[in-house]
Amino acid sequence: MGRHEQREQVFRLLFQVEFHSPEEMPRQMRLYLEDNEEIGTQKEADYIEARCQNVREKIPEIDRLLDDNTVGWETARMGKVELTVLRLAVYEMRFDEDIPEGVAIDEAVEIAKEYGQESSGGFVNAILAKIVKLK
Repeated sequence: MGRHEQREQVFRLLFQVEFHSPEEMPRQMRLYLEDNEEIGTQKEADYIEARCQNVREKIPEIDRLLDDNTVGWETARMGKVELTVLRLAVYEMRFDEDIPEGVAIDEAVEIAKEYGQESSGGFVNAILAKIVKLK
């Protein structure tokens, strides 16, 4: 499984945060990873689970950053796909030194296009471009 596929799996798992309580998420994560035929090895499953958990821990901080840098589109109003993509991308841009910002943005736009609406890619790109300029 390549990095894009891993990132997509993290996105899918992270998407569930919007539908389950924090207490229920460990169980949901286990179910997702156990029933997922696309995840071939335990090492991949462990990476995906750890990555999702790391992002989840930073959600309050990530959401504040998103809310502070969007006009009329605070996180409570965003579509769940776009919000999840943005959370993952901002995590990669701010907290993962191994991933270049450009890669995080490109991957986020691709996932938004695949899972979101027609305008999702542009929406995600615009917000992430604004966040990149903050540094």
